[in-house]
Amino acid sequence: MTETQAAPSAEAPEGIPGDEYEAFRAVERQLGVLFRRSRALSAEMGREVHPELEPGAYGILVRIDEAAPARPSDLAAYFGVGKGTISRQLKVLDELGLIGRQPDPLDGRAHLLDLTPEGRARLLRARTARQRRFHALLGTWPQEDVRLLACMLERFNTLAESPALTGGPEESGRA
Repeated sequence: MTETQAAPSAEAPEGIPGDEYEAFRAVERQLGVLFRRSRALSAEMGREVHPELEPGAYGILVRIDEAAPARPSDLAAYFGVGKGTISRQLKVLDELGLIGRQPDPLDGRAHLLDLTPEGRARLLRARTARQRRFHALLGTWPQEDVRLLACMLERFNTLAESPALTGGPEESGRA
């Protein structure tokens, strides 16, 4: 059985019709495959940015680029990790010369993060490689299907970020 084939049927939990349950099980299986492949791709992209970059740091680098100037506490909340965890990752990014720190003009105790020119150039090269890879994977699909996939993923991500599913803003800072 491959990763994309259906696993043997299981009995639907009480209150969920069997055909509906099978559809949700199929989504669960495919998301599992997607998440595993996504982690592997992030690790690969991280190595393209810098050979010493840890897989988890690639996502932090991308987020800093999107949200710059970014506070470490905001990054910790965004990723749902503790401040110590984010600090360790930021230290590595800083030591590799990929990010820079500036004092926060609104809070003298804090600092703001942005990519260095070297970090920005390396991230751009990795993103370009990733975009070429997606084009190679999806290049045979009709453009409308590619757009539909993007739309459905955006819809899912928006739904998945809703406070009802994430536990609300009070849990976003948990490690």
